[in-house]
Amino acid sequence: MATLKDVADKAGVSSAAASRILNNDPSLSVSPETRQKVLEAARLLSYRKKLKAGMKSAYTMGILQWFSSLQELEDNYYLSIRQGIEEFCSSNCLNVIRTFKNDLNCMESLSQADGLICIGKFTEDEVFRFKKLTDSLLLIDMASHDPETSSITLDFNQAVTDALDHLYQLGHRDIGYLGGLEYLADGTLFPDSRKKTFIDYCESHDIRYVPYLREEQFSSEAGYRMMLELISSGKLPTAVFAASDPIALGALKALREEGLRVPDDISLIGFDDISLCQMTSPPLTTVHAPAYEMGQYGAGIVYHLLREPSGTALHIKMPCRLVIRDSCQKK
Repeated sequence: MATLKDVADKAGVSSAAASRILNNDPSLSVSPETRQKVLEAARLLSYRKKLKAGMKSAYTMGILQWFSSLQELEDNYYLSIRQGIEEFCSSNCLNVIRTFKNDLNCMESLSQADGLICIGKFTEDEVFRFKKLTDSLLLIDMASHDPETSSITLDFNQAVTDALDHLYQLGHRDIGYLGGLEYLADGTLFPDSRKKTFIDYCESHDIRYVPYLREEQFSSEAGYRMMLELISSGKLPTAVFAASDPIALGALKALREEGLRVPDDISLIGFDDISLCQMTSPPLTTVHAPAYEMGQYGAGIVYHLLREPSGTALHIKMPCRLVIRDSCQKK
């Protein structure tokens, strides 16, 4: 059985740092890269934390992430969800089996779990296979229409509406959209309700948007490319809504390189509220997505299902809030 020292050695950190990271110590200041190295080392070594004297772990929680470990590191949204789950499990003495969908023997590893939380987007066939592993199943970031499968998603309708209300009140009537495309395992494009809400809002408020709508990937590189494409088209909106902060950060870089100022020349809003948004120049106005809390609540729901099985699923939409900083101004 792997020890804490084994994990620390593999990750290249001290045993004390590894322990604090694995116990989600909020007072520890450490880079996301180092944190991920420790979590990945623990996963590869199948490390299990020792319980405190007198404490018994009654259940094992399985966590399945649809991203690879590298993608998760690049997208703090999904990493924050997982950290919320693991913090709950640590506080309630639950064993954790952490795996990624592209891992070898992924389903075999999860067969030892009593409850299962799946983070991301999955096909109906995949969800059916998950349900065969356990009845205590919850999906995070993907709505379930099955009365027997619980899910937690964000209220994208309210979130996008709040962001566009802010731009509309500032006088913007030409607004761009930079989004990402996500595909399920069977190649099906997963519909993003952010885009639908954006289009519905623009059409109902007589906002010009069609020439400024771009979609690629949820990454800073894609945001950079999409904004350069908008700039080179010679038709820039007065404001842009980006469907994720990484997209917004890439767009901000492209604008800066092309000599355009935010918010003087164009206003910009992101989505997620990652910590870097406070450090950009100017600080980025964005929608705060309660990713960590989604993980905490999700783990609590599955824990409840394990102790008190119920045939009724919970379908939860969590509200987001607009965080106004300095990247938007009146037209």
